[in-house]
Amino acid sequence: MSGVFISFEGVEGGGKTTNMQFIAQQLQQKGVPILVTREPGGTEISEAIREILLSKKLPSMHQDTELLLMFAARAEHLQRKILPALKQGMWVLCDRFTDASYAYQGGGRGIPIDRIATLENWVQGECRPDYTFLFDVDAETGLNRAKNRGETDRFEQENIDFFNRIRAKYLQMAEQYPSRYRIINAQYDLSQVQQQLSKTFNVILNNRRS
Repeated sequence: MSGVFISFEGVEGGGKTTNMQFIAQQLQQKGVPILVTREPGGTEISEAIREILLSKKLPSMHQDTELLLMFAARAEHLQRKILPALKQGMWVLCDRFTDASYAYQGGGRGIPIDRIATLENWVQGECRPDYTFLFDVDAETGLNRAKNRGETDRFEQENIDFFNRIRAKYLQMAEQYPSRYRIINAQYDLSQVQQQLSKTFNVILNNRRS
């Protein structure tokens, strides 16, 4: 099978990271070569940028700075890790990708969507995820889960309205790109969420094999 690019998206507390590992285990059991990675991050330079973006110790940054740092990390991540893995026929599982920039910096911060699209086309060319799993949960529930995990990062300290705008943007993108998006109802407990996920993912896997 050729390389497949899957992104995992959603507001904080949706369980995307846990469920990405769940899918990774399924693929490993089937002998499928995989790369599990994250954004911002994935390479040494991109992880250093991540530290800047999430740090609560630094002064607040302008929203344009935040967006440009996201794409700087993404450019390095793509060129050094994601694209080489896809060329080798691997399945790339990425904890967030460019849709997060549309949701967080576009929906959340209010940056014009055409600016984000310009950066997307510049940095990525034609590269887009083949599939995107959106773990949808209401913002209040998600934030409560995130806070229960421990110390929050710079984004997780934003107010509820910020995350409501992010969720709305994700749902708008899911409606805009129905062939790519798979919405998983993440309001339920983990076992129920993973039942949904397994059913949806097995359809994808079978389609890729046929």
